[in-house]
Amino acid sequence: MKNVINIVIFIFISLSVVAQSKSEKLKKEQQQLEKNIANTKLLLEKTKSNAASSFSELQLLNNQIAYREQLVQNFDNQIRGAELKIKEKQNQVEQLNEEMVALKNQYKNLLLYAYKHRNKYGKMMYIFSSDTYYEAIKRAKYLEKIQDLTKKQFLVIEQHKKLIDSEVKSIEKERLFKINMLDEKKQERKKIVLDQQKQQVVYQGLKDQEAQILAKLKEDERKKVNLKSQIDAAIRKEIADAEARRIKAEAEAKKKADATKPKAPETPTTADKPATTSTTTTPTAKPAVELPDTKESVALNKSFELNRGKLPWPVDKGTITEGYGKNPHPTIPGVFTNNNGVDISAPKNAQVKAVFEGEVTSVMNIPGSGKVIIIKHGNYRTVYSNLQSTFVNVGSKVSTKQVIGSLVNTDGSSISTSHFEIHQVVGQTVTSMNPSLWLNR
Repeated sequence: MKNVINIVIFIFISLSVVAQSKSEKLKKEQQQLEKNIANTKLLLEKTKSNAASSFSELQLLNNQIAYREQLVQNFDNQIRGAELKIKEKQNQVEQLNEEMVALKNQYKNLLLYAYKHRNKYGKMMYIFSSDTYYEAIKRAKYLEKIQDLTKKQFLVIEQHKKLIDSEVKSIEKERLFKINMLDEKKQERKKIVLDQQKQQVVYQGLKDQEAQILAKLKEDERKKVNLKSQIDAAIRKEIADAEARRIKAEAEAKKKADATKPKAPETPTTADKPATTSTTTTPTAKPAVELPDTKESVALNKSFELNRGKLPWPVDKGTITEGYGKNPHPTIPGVFTNNNGVDISAPKNAQVKAVFEGEVTSVMNIPGSGKVIIIKHGNYRTVYSNLQSTFVNVGSKVSTKQVIGSLVNTDGSSISTSHFEIHQVVGQTVTSMNPSLWLNR
């Protein structure tokens, strides 16, 4: 009976651990969403009523509404989880109560038996009435077991009672949690409605400025094309310079190897040389050249790849307002923008940090895109643009989260935009990557 009870308790604990793990995951997701909402709210409070800021405001509002809807969905999942947990706990309590009734009946029978054999004379008569000596020993042991079982049965009942009390408290805790979640869900619903009303006001204001917006979009696209060509040129120049250094290192190594190679003995003249059969000389094998930092580059490349989805953001507080690739314009149907990276709205003049350790290979000043920094991480490059100030130089070794510059502030807005890109270099091929898949969410 004790083993059965232990198995039941183990099953209950295992189910609780699984449920708790899922609950903890939802709570972490809730915390992240609340952090995103707080960051977006901070940026929304900083936006002004000019055209540029209104466009940023609309994008921020879109993000804010999306985050709030995700948070409401998270609350729904947590509420459903709490309901399932309450039902599960209630079933467990019912099962424990049924087992408790059975245990008490067994305990009652044991007490009745113990009462009937309560005096020593009765026990002795039971033992001495045995037909053989061995039967008397068995009866004595049987009486000892009955007494021991009575004590254990009492302990099991107490254990069951504590378990039931614990489950009842857990049910009450989950009920309070569910009530709080429902209340928070209602509050978020109200905030979504307010954000949507504000979204419509900003949207209509931007619709009235469609001609100016289209003109600005064309100018922005031109700047993006120029930025892309400049970044590609910088990376290809870096690749070409690295190849030139490799060729030079090989040539110097060969020259050094030739200089240290022992000279062959002088060949005798035709007159002095005896007649011999000509032989073919085997050329000396070319020495292997180990290029500098090869092992370091390989390790850095592997380490960077292992951090996919875990990289820190280039700014402390920000939200992505334009994603990677082709993006539909939020106010003009049929109009799309192209992005070689991601645009992150952040507080005015926010500091920009390296997302991973590496070496600075380029620091450029590109009209319309501010200052640009490119950092090498093995076969990968991260690009940081729209910078006002830079705090590193070409050749600088940087560490993860090291401040490398600050964002430029354009159009008198109270927020800045960090443009961030990731590229992979394989041989002479440079491929842009989606930074959203690399940054920690």
